[in-house]
Amino acid sequence: MRKKKLSLAVKIIVGLVLGVVVGAVFYGNANVEKYLAPLGDIFIRLMEMIVIPIVVSSIVVGVSGVGDIKKLGRLGGKTLIYFEVVTTFAIVIGLVVANMFKPGVGININDLSSVDACKMSAESANSSGLMNTLVNIVPSNVFYALSSGNMLAIIFFSILFGLGIATLDEKERNLLNSIFDGVTKVMFWVTNLVMKLAPIGVFSLIAVTVSKFGISSMLSLGKLTGLIYFAMILFVVLVLGVVCKLFKINFGEFLKYIKDEIILSFTTASSEAVLPSIMRKMEEYGCPKAITSFVIPTGYSFNLAGSTLYQAIAVIFIVEICKIDLTIAEQIKILLVLMLTSKGVAGVPGVSLIVLLATLKAIGVPTEGLVLVAGIDRILDMGRTAVNVIGNALAVVVLSKWEHQWDEKKARDSVYKIDAGSTI
Repeated sequence: MRKKKLSLAVKIIVGLVLGVVVGAVFYGNANVEKYLAPLGDIFIRLMEMIVIPIVVSSIVVGVSGVGDIKKLGRLGGKTLIYFEVVTTFAIVIGLVVANMFKPGVGININDLSSVDACKMSAESANSSGLMNTLVNIVPSNVFYALSSGNMLAIIFFSILFGLGIATLDEKERNLLNSIFDGVTKVMFWVTNLVMKLAPIGVFSLIAVTVSKFGISSMLSLGKLTGLIYFAMILFVVLVLGVVCKLFKINFGEFLKYIKDEIILSFTTASSEAVLPSIMRKMEEYGCPKAITSFVIPTGYSFNLAGSTLYQAIAVIFIVEICKIDLTIAEQIKILLVLMLTSKGVAGVPGVSLIVLLATLKAIGVPTEGLVLVAGIDRILDMGRTAVNVIGNALAVVVLSKWEHQWDEKKARDSVYKIDAGSTI
C-alpha cells in the first residue's frame, strides 16, 4: 500500500510547532536569531524574488488578451468598488468591537515600558497619504519601480504595456504573448520549487520571534491581541461569509482549497510569500487569467481588510490609554482617514505600523502610544496577513462571477484534486 505523503499545510504546521518549542526553550538566547534568522530571511527573499516577474508577465498577458480598454476599465471600476466596500466594513467592525470591549481601558503605560520603541519616522508615515499614493502610481523610471518593488507603479506600467501589445498585428501580438506566458509558467515552476522550503522558513521565523519576545510577550496586552483576532474572525464569518452567500460561493470549500496559503501567510506574516501560488490556484479554480492577474496584485495595495481592521482597533486602543474621549464625528474621521491611509501599502511584515502612525498623526493623537503595540506587532501581523490573503483570493472569484467568466467545472476539478491529496 502506497504511503500517503504529508501535505504542505501539515509540514508547515510541524515547522510552526517546532519553531515555538525551540524559541521557548532558548528564550533570550541571541544565538537563535544569529543562526536561524538567515534561513527565514532567505525564504522570504526567494518568495519576493518571484513576485515581480509573475505580476508583470501575468498582467501583460491578461490585459493584452482583454484587448478592449473599455472592458478593462469596467473590470477596474468593479474591482475598486468591491475593495472599498469590503475594507470599509472591516474598519467599521474594528471600530464597533473596540468601542464595545474597550481594550485600552485600565492599561498603565508605565507597566509596559519594556516594550521596544517604534523607530519609524514621521516622514515614512506621511508617505502613505492619498495624493502621494496617486502620484507614485506613475513611475518616473520603470526600472527603478521594478527594483524597489513599487507594486502600484509596476501594475500601472504592466497594464499600459499589455494594452500596447493588444494594438499590434496578430503575429507580433502572439509572439510577445507567448514570451510573457512562458515567463509566467517558468516562475510558477520556480514557485513550486521554493515552496518545498516553506516548512524550514516557517520554523526559523517562528523560532526567532518566540526566542526574542517570549510566549508571554502578549500577556500584558492579551486583551488587545484577543480582541483583534476575535474581530478578524468576525469579519471573515460575517462580511466575507455574506459575500459568498450573495455570489453563491461555497465558503467552506473555498477556505479548504486555499488552506496551504492561509497557513503559510499566517506563519510568515507576509502576503507576498503566497502571491505566486494564490495566482496559480485561482486560475486553476476557474478564474480567467485576465481577472486573476489584475485583481490579486491590485488587491495587495487596495484590499487589505485585515490590516485596516487591526488599525481601527489599535487607534481606539491608543486613544483609550491616552485618556482621550472621542466623539462620533471624530470616529467617523478615523474611518475616513483609514480609508485613505491604508491604500498603497506593500504586503510585507510590519508595514501596518507605518499606516497606524500616519493615522494617529492625521487625527491629532499622541504617537507615543504606538510603542505598546509595536512589541506584539509580529503576533498581530500573522493574523491580519492571513485575512488579507483570504480576502484577495475571494475577490478574484467574486469578480470572475460578477463578470460571468467563472468556470465552475474547472473549479470542481481543482477541488477534487486537492481532496485527493495534491499539494502546492
